Amino acid sequence: MPRRFHNDDELLPPASLTRRLAAILYDSLIALAVLMVTAWLYTLAAASLVGFDHYEAMAEAGTLESDPLLSSFLFVTLFLFFGYFWVRSGQTLGMQVWRIRVQTMNGLSISWVQALKRYMLAALTFFAVLICAFYFGALSLLLTLPLLIACFWPRNGLSLIDQFSGTYVARVPNQRAS
Repeated sequence: MPRRFHNDDELLPPASLTRRLAAILYDSLIALAVLMVTAWLYTLAAASLVGFDHYEAMAEAGTLESDPLLSSFLFVTLFLFFGYFWVRSGQTLGMQVWRIRVQTMNGLSISWVQALKRYMLAALTFFAVLICAFYFGALSLLLTLPLLIACFWPRNGLSLIDQFSGTYVARVPNQRAS
C-alpha cells in the first residue's frame, strides 16, 4: 500500500540538479560497496559449487572475465538496493543526506513498477555513456552530454527520468524540533 508523505494540497519544491547529483555521487559510493560484497558472495558460491581449485584454474585461464550470470546478478542486486529504498521511504541514504525524496505527484510513495522504470532509464543512460567512452574516448563527452542533461536536468521540476516513470523528486523541508 502506498505511503503518504504529505498532504495533497502541499506541493514540495523540486530538487535542484546540484542536490540530485550530490545524492547520486553519495549513493554511487554505497552502491559500489554493495556490488563488491555481492560479487564476493557470488564468487564464494561459484567456487564452492565447482571446487576452489577448479575455480582458481578457470580464473587464471581467463574464462571468468565476462560472466553474464554475475553481470545479471549485479544488475538485479543494484535494482533491489535502489528499489527497496525508493519504494519503502522514497529516499536512499544519499537522498536522505541531501534532503530529497522520490514520490508520486500527489505525495505517495512510488510503486515497484515506477522504481523499475526509473532504474532502467538511468541504467540505459549510464551504459550509453560507457559505450560512447569506450568507442570514442574524450569525444564521447560531446556525444553523451546532451543525453545526460536531458535525463537529469529538471525542466519544470521534472527530469526525463521523472516524466518516464511518473515520479517527482522533491526537496524535503528541514524538520527542526521546536
